Amino acid sequence: MGNRGDKFKRRTFLKQLGGLGATLLLKPGTAFSADPSAITKPIPVTGERLPVIGMGSWITFDVAHNPYESVARVKVLQAFFDNGGALVDSSPMYGSSEEVIGKALKKIPNKDALFAATKVWILGKNSGIRQMESSQHLWGVKRLDLMQIHNMLDWETHWETLREWKAAGRVRYVGITTSHGSRHEALVKAMEKTPFDFVQFTYNLEDREVEKRLLPLAQERGMAVIINRPFQRGGLFNHVRGKPLPPWAAEFDCRNWAQFLLKFIVSHPAVTCAIPATSRVDHILENMGAGFGRLPNAATRKRMIGHFERL
Repeated sequence: MGNRGDKFKRRTFLKQLGGLGATLLLKPGTAFSADPSAITKPIPVTGERLPVIGMGSWITFDVAHNPYESVARVKVLQAFFDNGGALVDSSPMYGSSEEVIGKALKKIPNKDALFAATKVWILGKNSGIRQMESSQHLWGVKRLDLMQIHNMLDWETHWETLREWKAAGRVRYVGITTSHGSRHEALVKAMEKTPFDFVQFTYNLEDREVEKRLLPLAQERGMAVIINRPFQRGGLFNHVRGKPLPPWAAEFDCRNWAQFLLKFIVSHPAVTCAIPATSRVDHILENMGAGFGRLPNAATRKRMIGHFERL
């Protein structure tokens, strides 16, 4: 999922340096990095490692009707891969997003790291198969890395197909998603009885409900976790608007609020990857910076929660 107000809500306060002890000279188009190695986490079922910052495409890539915006998304994806990105997440629900991503990928030479993640979002087995085949065609890839059942729609029907596709090598991983708290109990029941490789749901400094059951259960069941709505559709930037970044954020190589919000998420032991969405290259660079340097430890995470709640 993504952030409809993304380009409006963080322009004025994402340039703070957070008291970093040195000035780093960066090449244009390079994300901040105190450590040149991107932070990665393992997919539990295989041990394959993914960078902790991915990219969502809800709303932001639904621009096939606008040639100028479609070209701009090529630059966004290019900056994503240039700065260590891999997992790109989409869905047939997101309008023309898959089409725009597929066309953009054809224009990007250094996309070998691509981890293509999309979803099935329709009723019925045969309709689901046709939709997944369409998605693969739109992406223009030989094989999708991850196919997820979007918002649990007809999930038991699609699960049977996904098992068959994975066994046949048509997809590498399979999963299930929700972005609605009302489905959390149903997701818990599904996770308890079904061996998903990935689960996806919402988690951020404002919405920490999944800490109670879903995150521990994913860890217990050996499932990778993708976090959607990391900025609460951009609303978290309203919460911190005009507030200075705490100087101690430098302790975990954080220089702006976007990185503060993302590093909180991906530092949770159960979280594999967060997928902020954006239409702007400068925001991609800010987001990708959260995937470098140090991550906050458990004590610092508590401090981050307290600081956020006092703002």
